[in-house]
Amino acid sequence: MMTVAAARELRDGQVVFVGIDLPSRAANLARRLHAPGLVLVYESGTVDTKPAELPLSIGDGVLADTALTVVSVPEVFNYWLQPGRMDVGFLSGAQIDRYANLNTTVIGAYDEPEVRLPGSGGAPEISAGCREIIVVMRHRKRAFVDQVDFITTFGHGSGPTDRALLGLHGSGPMRVITDLGVLEPAPDSKELMLTALHPGVTVEQVRAETGWSLEISDELGETTPPTERELTTLRAMKTVGAGRR
Repeated sequence: MMTVAAARELRDGQVVFVGIDLPSRAANLARRLHAPGLVLVYESGTVDTKPAELPLSIGDGVLADTALTVVSVPEVFNYWLQPGRMDVGFLSGAQIDRYANLNTTVIGAYDEPEVRLPGSGGAPEISAGCREIIVVMRHRKRAFVDQVDFITTFGHGSGPTDRALLGLHGSGPMRVITDLGVLEPAPDSKELMLTALHPGVTVEQVRAETGWSLEISDELGETTPPTERELTTLRAMKTVGAGRR
């Protein structure tokens, strides 16, 4: 459901900064279904790649083999990302707060953390430079917190003017897709609110897994279940080397 919902957000002709796993599945699913002109750019420098199989990592050879061109990582960031040439970027994290700030650095105090996480990678630049961000992560109370322990990646800070004050180009996280539903920032406050439930999920379930007093949209909808075509196409997408020895 998460993969299909994320794929539906992508439009034909957009340039998408793609990550591995679910974002890669979603982008490649969209390209196979309703957005054949989707331009996929992976952090490793593969531009307009069209993999027949899903890559294992951003450095997988299948991405270079099927790319229009391959450029250096600094060029991807300096020429494509930072000037605002990317329409959509996918992000995730260990924690997200009510203003869609993301933490992938530490759980607990920075100097004496309970858990030391992998760090930022290119996520801060992705959030700063892409025109729009889609966050995809599982909805659990330990992850959806009132305030992240460390802001690795800036979402909306603490309100509607913070991104502009920092001179950030893009609109920031505009959708958070989880395994329970979809959250979007309220236009006036930029605080995340529930805008759609996945089939079979209740508002009470979502609130129970959220670490702040979650607002519910007056126009709360329900996600359309995956179609047979979407499921068939998704299940036919194989990862590189799957089933081989």
